[in-house]
Amino acid sequence: MAAAAVLNSWEACSKTDTAFVLVCSVFCWPIIPAVGLGYSGYSTRRNGLASFMPAILSVAVCSIQWFAVGYSLAYGEGGNSVIGGLKNAFHIGVLAEPVGTIPAILFSEFQLIFEATVCAIAVGGFCERGRLIAVVPFIFLWATLIYCPLAHMVWSENGFLAQYGALDFAGGTPVHICSGATATAISLYLSYPIARSRKSSLRTPGHLKLHKPHNSMCQILAMIIIWGSWMAFDAGTTLSLNFKSVMAMCVTNLCASAGAITWTLMTYWESGKFSLDSTFMGAISGLVLITPSAGFIDLPTSFFFGVGGALICRQALRIKFTDLAKRIRWVDNGDTFATHCVGGILGTIATGLFARKEVAAYDGATDIVGGVFFDGNVRQLYIQLVEAVIGFTWSFVGSYLIVLVIDCVPGLEVLAVDEDVIVGMDASQMDESLYEAQWTGEEDYNPLGKGGIELD
Repeated sequence: MAAAAVLNSWEACSKTDTAFVLVCSVFCWPIIPAVGLGYSGYSTRRNGLASFMPAILSVAVCSIQWFAVGYSLAYGEGGNSVIGGLKNAFHIGVLAEPVGTIPAILFSEFQLIFEATVCAIAVGGFCERGRLIAVVPFIFLWATLIYCPLAHMVWSENGFLAQYGALDFAGGTPVHICSGATATAISLYLSYPIARSRKSSLRTPGHLKLHKPHNSMCQILAMIIIWGSWMAFDAGTTLSLNFKSVMAMCVTNLCASAGAITWTLMTYWESGKFSLDSTFMGAISGLVLITPSAGFIDLPTSFFFGVGGALICRQALRIKFTDLAKRIRWVDNGDTFATHCVGGILGTIATGLFARKEVAAYDGATDIVGGVFFDGNVRQLYIQLVEAVIGFTWSFVGSYLIVLVIDCVPGLEVLAVDEDVIVGMDASQMDESLYEAQWTGEEDYNPLGKGGIELD
């Protein structure tokens, strides 16, 4: 496209809205490595770096996939109600043309951060026993075949669920149900591999021994970054600077706060002690609950969303501590099922119950029928249930099949051998560590000592 045409398109964009979404994008990006940082804190010392690495791989692989085909499949022209066409593959024609009031390239970048964030959460299912080499093809295939069609169905103008009337402001289904179901599918496959991992005599899948988070500092930093970035996510989803974006940020913070204090006080009631882990999990449950409804509910409702999310997700978390979970080799390393999957389903359904057309109209443009309690739209609850079922089924079944296919390829076996799991994934997958492993053999190293360079 000629420079003059690009500049003319740029002049048609709102500079205020563009600056706002640009700033939101910059603040949102750190949530991707922060997810890895959280997984690192939850893992053992011997798995800290290898649990962080998939989040970085998600940034790199998703960025390439999104540039090549992802954006076009999710939001490009053509296609059908399930997936977009390839007219905008390799970002052909994606420059300064306005999407709403911001340039298309900025809209693409903001949505890329969504995809990479969801992917970073989802690949947590590989932590502590999945091989990193298998993560790379999984990310590309998953982003192309699972996330992009789901994002298209929910958020694209001609998407099936969007036309059906589903309300999903910032990703109850494409973000949380999708990531939670995907991580669960990965974890389940690693417990019961079907292809090459099963045939290997060096791999005996079992139930990983439960352990406490090993690094509270990782949890602290992850919580701070994720909480702040999530506020930017929900505010920026309006794609313009208006009162609705302000409201979305405020309800996000209140819901996270209510979830954090509820979970924390429940732990204190049971143990007599405060817990950073409980505060972190409570905040995450609140953030998950508010995601699909941040543009549709008011402050009082968001407070009760946070309380309810903490109560229900905390009960879901108890599943992995049961004897049944051990017998069926249930592994939920990052508590992804309890928070993102259960919380995403709950938030999607709750949106159908409590969405208000009055709040949705705070941007001066959105017109919805509303939910059950405030606007008497009982049908919205059914629509939200359909969205949740489709989102979970699509993500779980599709992700399981992708892992299965990858596991069929020689050299890409998804499950690490027993020796690697025992020694730790840091040593076996990376030969690096956040702690002492990389210094082994250098305890007595002296840069000025004998055998090195002598000084005159």
